[in-house]
Amino acid sequence: MIVINETYAKILETAYRLFAEHGIDKTSLSMIAKEVGISKPAIYYHFLSKDMLIDVLFEEIKKEIDFPKSFSIQDYTKDNFEAKLLADGYRMIEEQRQDDYFPRVLNEYMIRGSRNELKYEQRLHVVIEGFANGFEELLTHGAKLGVIPGERITAKAHMLTMVIDNIGNCMLIGLKFNYKEIWEEAAKACFGAKGKQVKKPLS
Repeated sequence: MIVINETYAKILETAYRLFAEHGIDKTSLSMIAKEVGISKPAIYYHFLSKDMLIDVLFEEIKKEIDFPKSFSIQDYTKDNFEAKLLADGYRMIEEQRQDDYFPRVLNEYMIRGSRNELKYEQRLHVVIEGFANGFEELLTHGAKLGVIPGERITAKAHMLTMVIDNIGNCMLIGLKFNYKEIWEEAAKACFGAKGKQVKKPLS
C-alpha cells in the first residue's frame, strides 16, 4: 500500500483486517479508531467518511492485484516461458493462501457490487478484464517466441483468468484442493499436448 504517513497506513491496514473479520457494514469507524489507538475524529483528518475509506482501501487492493505485479511480460523469454508461467502462478496462489483476509475482503466488495453499488461491480470487472487482457498479451508474446500455439489465444487467456479468479473463491469457502496442480494443468494446456513447447514462432 502507498504510505502517506504511519497513521494513514495503520488506518488502512486495520480497516482491511476488520472488514475481513466483521464485514464492511458491521465495521464502524469507532472500531477502527479504537484498534489504531486514535480518536474517531482523528480518522476524519485522513478520510472524510467511511465511504471514502472503503473506496481508498479498494483502490489500494486493486494496485496489489494488478496483473503486471504478478506476471511481468517483459521477463518472459523463449527459454524460461513455461517455467516462469508456472512459478508466477504458484507465487500468486501462495500469496493468497498466506493472506486469510484477502479473499474475505474482496468478497465484501463483491457483495457491495451485487447490491447495486455499480462502482464496485465495475471496478471488479476492470480487475478481471485486466487479467484477461494481460494473459492474452502474455500468450501472444509466447506465440511470437514460438513456445505457445497461435490458435485460440483468447480462449486460453480467459481460461487462465477464470482459474486464477476461482482459486481465490474456493479458498474463501475452505475447499482443500491442490491449487498448484490445478494451475499447472491450466497453464500447461496453453502449450499444447503434455505442455510441450511448439517450435514454429508466430509470424
